[in-house]
Amino acid sequence: MIRLESYVSGRWQPGAGRLTTLVNPANEAAIAEASSEGVDFGAALAYGRAAGAALRALTFAERAGLLKAMAKVLHANREELLDLAQTNGGNTRGDAKFDVDGAIGTLSAYAVTGDAMAARLGDRKFLLDGDFIQLARNPRFVGQHIRSTRHGVAVHINAFNFPAWGTYEKVAVAFLAGVPVITKPATATAVVTWRSVQLLVQSGCLPAGALQLICGSTGELLSRLGPQDHLAFTGSNATGAALRNTAGFAENGVRVTVEADSLNAAVCGPDVEVGGDVWSTMLRNVVQDMTQKTGQKCTAVRRVFLPADKAEAFEEALVDALSGVVVGDPTTDGVTMGPVSTAAQLRDARAGIAALAEGNRVALGGAAPVDGVNAPAGKGYYVRPTVISGANARTHDLEVFGPCVSLLAYDGTAAGAAKGIGQGQGSLVSSFYADDRGWIGDVVAGAAPWLGRMQICGSKIADMATPPGMVLPSMLHGGPGRAGGGEELGGERGLLFYMQRTAVAGDRVVLGKVFGTGE
Repeated sequence: MIRLESYVSGRWQPGAGRLTTLVNPANEAAIAEASSEGVDFGAALAYGRAAGAALRALTFAERAGLLKAMAKVLHANREELLDLAQTNGGNTRGDAKFDVDGAIGTLSAYAVTGDAMAARLGDRKFLLDGDFIQLARNPRFVGQHIRSTRHGVAVHINAFNFPAWGTYEKVAVAFLAGVPVITKPATATAVVTWRSVQLLVQSGCLPAGALQLICGSTGELLSRLGPQDHLAFTGSNATGAALRNTAGFAENGVRVTVEADSLNAAVCGPDVEVGGDVWSTMLRNVVQDMTQKTGQKCTAVRRVFLPADKAEAFEEALVDALSGVVVGDPTTDGVTMGPVSTAAQLRDARAGIAALAEGNRVALGGAAPVDGVNAPAGKGYYVRPTVISGANARTHDLEVFGPCVSLLAYDGTAAGAAKGIGQGQGSLVSSFYADDRGWIGDVVAGAAPWLGRMQICGSKIADMATPPGMVLPSMLHGGPGRAGGGEELGGERGLLFYMQRTAVAGDRVVLGKVFGTGE
């Protein structure tokens, strides 16, 4: 059995005391164990903060080079990481690629961003925020806002569903900003993260102290964070709220960003033709979001809003498409959807499906136990694709983190669509399928305040648009309200979380030379 060690203060540490057992969710066989008990978190923070000086000293071009080197290491060991993602995460091969390749791709994308910044900024290591502002009658006295890298550590707490992508999308942004990282994967699926960090350390590409790893509990780490430190969390809304209230955070001004629960939606516009290209794209996207990673994506569709005259046709088409999904051990040929990742996820998914189904019609699936193909009877964390027609008191409140969707009829108006989106109290992403420009304009104005990202799919891009559940490095990832209120990625925007905006006033000529504006 694998023993997962933490990598802190420049060395691997096995932890002590009670161990947590990690299992293969396809058959519940034990595969690893981990503990962080005995790790000196104070020393880890001090080690990371000291390492920050070396990262900050690098130019954006040099930081981009670091990201390229990391991507190269992970790509060279891609097959091993894919195998581990199947064994520890219950992923199909395609789902494992979605995670591992997402990590490699995001590192590479931020390397490109770093190169572009270097071409624009040269050796300058801070960003300008706006232009000079004249502050007096004499135009020589001006103000300028700048963004500079803060002198702390970034603690990243990641969710169980994306141990590769979730880790390295955060690391890529922090490293390009010049901030060292302590990353903490969800223990239940930590094998991929642990092995990837092992590979990076062995490669020698990481500056000393730039990346540390905790396999197990964070212990007293968070209570030790200070005024220059950062916490980025992905997980449940309840846990995010608790972390925000960590003792000392408010007093010390610890920066916190949270990406949490999200009742994402797909909305069919009234002009969409049943069976047409836009209709088919919407159907394909909903099926993919329901079944990819067994619905364990923060961006997966949970609600589908349909004009009343199209609801029955879409339900029939969706049920037909999902009826061909084969649930079972993801290493078995022909299996198209694996288990959820943990026993707790199985329990919560079944309970959530039962709650959403109360008083509604279950068109497919349901909460009853199911055995997976090529899995021991009664073993494995399997859930059937589930389609629920209708709403109840929990539909706009409860996120089932699994392959479950609710079909909801609405009046077809932009106002009705926006109202439905808002009932979710804040989402990461929602997709809208229409060609009517007037309807699109109205729905953007009405729904955007509730969303971190909107995807508008019409007939001209039906065959080229990426699925709405795919998070792109160049686009914002985060959302308001119950989605956590955080912002990650978004290209260069992602760096701002790790930087301090400062207003600098002085002589235009002097500041022009210091800031490289040539004035």
